[in-house]
Amino acid sequence: MKTETSTMKELVQEKWAKRPLIISGPCSAETEEQVLETATRLANTGKVDMLRAGIWKPRTKPGMFEGIGVKGLPWLLKAKQVTGLPTTVEVATAKHVEDALQFDVDVLWIGARTTVNPFSVQEVADALRGVDIPVLIKNPINADLELWSGGIERLQKVGVKQIGMIHRGFANYGNTEYRNAPMWHLPIEMKRRFPGMLLICDPSHIGGRRDILQAIAQQSINLDFDGLMIESHIDPDHAWSDAKQQITPERLAEMLGDLVWRSENTDKEEFITALSTLREQINHIDDELLALIGQRMKVADKIGQYKKDNNITILQTNRWNDILEKAFAKGDKLGLSKDFISKYFDAIHLESINHQNKVMNS
Repeated sequence: MKTETSTMKELVQEKWAKRPLIISGPCSAETEEQVLETATRLANTGKVDMLRAGIWKPRTKPGMFEGIGVKGLPWLLKAKQVTGLPTTVEVATAKHVEDALQFDVDVLWIGARTTVNPFSVQEVADALRGVDIPVLIKNPINADLELWSGGIERLQKVGVKQIGMIHRGFANYGNTEYRNAPMWHLPIEMKRRFPGMLLICDPSHIGGRRDILQAIAQQSINLDFDGLMIESHIDPDHAWSDAKQQITPERLAEMLGDLVWRSENTDKEEFITALSTLREQINHIDDELLALIGQRMKVADKIGQYKKDNNITILQTNRWNDILEKAFAKGDKLGLSKDFISKYFDAIHLESINHQNKVMNS
C-alpha cells in the first residue's frame, strides 16, 4: 500500500514533467485564511500544478515587509492537504531549507537576490546534499549568465538531480517599461547551455504590473518556455507585498485560457519543407553578412593605418554620430527598430576600434 508521502512524490514528479508547468500563489503568505482561500480558488480553476507562497522575502531596505517567516509553513502544509497541490517556496539560507523540508515543502526555489551571491548559493546547495527534491533557480538580478550557470553547477555538484530555471528579468538602468527588463536573449542562451532543462517564465516580476502579464507570458511561450510562475492573490490591491503585479485566481484562469500554447516541432511535411527552404535562405544571407562585415573590417584596418601615419585618434565622435543618424533613418524604412540598429552598430563600431587599435600598436 502506498503511503501518502510516496503518492505526493509521484504527483510532484508528474507535475515536474508536465508541459506547460503552471505555478501560482501569493507573493507573500499573510494569514492562514488568505493562504487556504488562495490555494482553494487556484485548485478550483483546474489550471494550476503547484502552489507558491513567499515565506521569507528579501527586501532592499530595512523596515519593509520581509515575510511572515516559519509560522507560514504550516499554512502551506494545510493548503496542500486540503487541495492536493504540491507546494514550493523560496529559500536563501541553510536554515530556510531545513525549515521548508520539515514542513514537507515539495519544490524549492532560489531567488534572484540569492543567485547573485555564490556564497549563499553554496550554503543552500550544501544544505541540499543528499536531499531528493526538485530545485528551481531564478536568474540573478544583474545580467550575469555566469552567476546563473554557476548556481546551477553548484546544485549539480551536490547531487541535486532535478533542476529548473526561472526567468524573472534583470535590473537595467534606464528601463521604464518593465519592473525588470526581460532581455530575452539571455534565457535563450541558457536554453542553449542547458538543453532539456526546465525553463519557466515569471511574468509577475518582469512586468511589475498586471496589465502586461499576458503579453509577457505569451512572449515566453512563443520562445518555447516550459511554463509560468504567476503571482495570485484573493485581494490583489490589498496584498502586503507587490500588490500591482498580482491577479486573482479567476483572472489567472481566464488569462491562461487566452494564451496560445505552441509546440517546438511538427510532423507536417509541408511545414518542414517550407521551413527548411526559408532557413537555407537565412544561412546564405548570414554568410553574405559575415563576408561583408569582414570586408568592412579590412577597410577599417586601412583607415587605422592612415590615422597612425598621421597621428590621428581612433575615435571620431562626429563621424560616428553621423553614421548612427543615417542608420536610424534607413533602419526605420526597412522595419528595423532603433534599439536593434543601436546595438548592431555599437558592436560593429567596437570591433572596428579593436581592429584599428591593433594597427596603432603594431
